[in-house]
Amino acid sequence: MRTNRTGIQGTVDRRGLLKLAGGSMAALGLTAAGCGTGSGSDGGTVTIRYAWWGSDDRAKRINQSIALFEKKFPKIKVKTDFQPYLDFWKKFNTQASGGNPPDVFQNAIGFLRKYDAKNVLLDLKEQADAGHLQLEGFRAGLEKFGEVDGRLLGVPVGSNSMALVVDQAVYRKAGITPRPGWTWDEFHAALAKIRDNQGRAGDSGMYGVMYLYDLYLRQHGKAFFTARGLGFTEADLTDWWTKAFTGVRSGIYADPKKVSQVKPKSALAAELAASEFTWDNFTIRYTSEGKSEYGLAPIPTTDGKRTGQYLGSLMLSGSKRTKHPKEVAQFINFMVHDPEVAKIMGYDRGVPATTAQYEAFKPTDPVNQQIAAYEQGLVDRGVLEPITPHPAGADVAEAAFLRIAEEMALGERTVAEAVGQFFSESKTAFGA
Repeated sequence: MRTNRTGIQGTVDRRGLLKLAGGSMAALGLTAAGCGTGSGSDGGTVTIRYAWWGSDDRAKRINQSIALFEKKFPKIKVKTDFQPYLDFWKKFNTQASGGNPPDVFQNAIGFLRKYDAKNVLLDLKEQADAGHLQLEGFRAGLEKFGEVDGRLLGVPVGSNSMALVVDQAVYRKAGITPRPGWTWDEFHAALAKIRDNQGRAGDSGMYGVMYLYDLYLRQHGKAFFTARGLGFTEADLTDWWTKAFTGVRSGIYADPKKVSQVKPKSALAAELAASEFTWDNFTIRYTSEGKSEYGLAPIPTTDGKRTGQYLGSLMLSGSKRTKHPKEVAQFINFMVHDPEVAKIMGYDRGVPATTAQYEAFKPTDPVNQQIAAYEQGLVDRGVLEPITPHPAGADVAEAAFLRIAEEMALGERTVAEAVGQFFSESKTAFGA
């Protein structure tokens, strides 16, 4: 069990406190409003619980930000908890099912409808209307990112978008300069040129890059998810995975078995491929893993115009069961607007979502400068589109997509078997 920031493990429940105080709430200086699930008040001080997933470095940065918050808001104390991604959601699901979720927590678009359907998420619009949460000053319409059916269930802390990360030296030697609006045909021709001239696969492969497939679908007027389920057919996925299979056989995509063998290192950093699709703010990973110089290239298009891109984001959500919605809103507001927080966090959770934080932190390293320039280019070219919050069950469908795609890539399933299995598991996930 993780300790809170004061090092105390566990809490005394409300009934136990009353027994210790002879049953008198007045003796404890408590009011009914101050005795919420998992958080209380003492002498006018309110405690809220904040949980997130991430690395130790993220935890260090967040705790520094919390120390600043507690200094500026001395009547609000923050008890913290962080876990690796999968452990976080396992613990959160248990807490939510037991009616004791954190007051405020890190969230993502794939979980909004899921936990909204479970009556877990706080509608933050009421706090915005009350003046405790500022919804002005967000970049590129990001304030709408956490809206579901007219309710505000999450507030973005940063932004990212899908990109093609390339080995700049290999692309340069092959004479390839990706430009906005290049087509999938041009992209595949470039991969073939790299294979033939540089003796390396052009890309790490697209079997399981779900969010790239989403962009491809959006270029064709569809989407991976709708509000209720999948937004594409078995024929659509058969076409996509068949193209991926053909790419591996022709050598323009890396050998999936070799890609699997070098994990957790990426195929790009391991020099098995000259490019890889991922989120733009992951670019720093390749610099730390590999020996080359890596850059961001545009997403290929179908018609030379539409990329299907949007700005994604981690966000902060509140618990519907919190006894301190005002303090939760004040904390979220501080974390997404305060300039000093941006200087502490940098691009750890993506490019800052608000203008105040974006202007407060100006990266000096080339990688983060590229990320900022890449996203600004998307805004300037007007290619960004809105995204529909994923349906309840999307997280299960996404995990199935990744697992089944890898099984197929490694030869454990045929394309037809993989498509059938994915749609079968998705129907179960969405309760169809």
